[in-house]
Amino acid sequence: MPRRLAAAAAFALAAALPATTSPANAAELEGRLKAYAETEVAAWVQDPVLIGAILAANTAHAALTPEGITALDLAWRAEVGAGQTPTITPVVENAASDFLRAQMQAAGGAITEVFVMDAQGLNVAASGITSDYWQGDEEKFSETYPAGPGALHLGAIELDESTQIYQAQVSMTVTDPATGQAIGAITVALNAEML
Repeated sequence: MPRRLAAAAAFALAAALPATTSPANAAELEGRLKAYAETEVAAWVQDPVLIGAILAANTAHAALTPEGITALDLAWRAEVGAGQTPTITPVVENAASDFLRAQMQAAGGAITEVFVMDAQGLNVAASGITSDYWQGDEEKFSETYPAGPGALHLGAIELDESTQIYQAQVSMTVTDPATGQAIGAITVALNAEML
């Protein structure tokens, strides 16, 4: 990034997110992220459409080996931007993804991306195409689902290259309301300027 653009981006971040300049303000931003997850996201993450999709994916993927997961992830990555997307299409064009897009639209720009993962860390539903299929090697999954019900992970504020919006991801374990057991995870990318 040219120095002038980098300086402009840094200025925009400082103007939009003065909370990140001190520990007290960083804690305030963290509190806002947690509050959004615990109120807004928790209000709809237990929807039967999402729960059903995760449970179905857990059943379908139960016998996958690490090699099988890697093969699926490589297939997904190869399909990003391609004309034919047999691995991606079933994930982004289903009722659970439609539900996520409806939540995103209702948030009025506060949500920039949202996706749900199964017990393996594979995408089940997504508001749009993610760069990879398997999230199991990332903290958004490793610090939520394996930690059990109630686990929450807050990501760092980063500039999304595709949207040029500063965002922060908040991820949480998804539990089956019928059993109270962890079944997957959800990641919501929030427009940091709107928090």
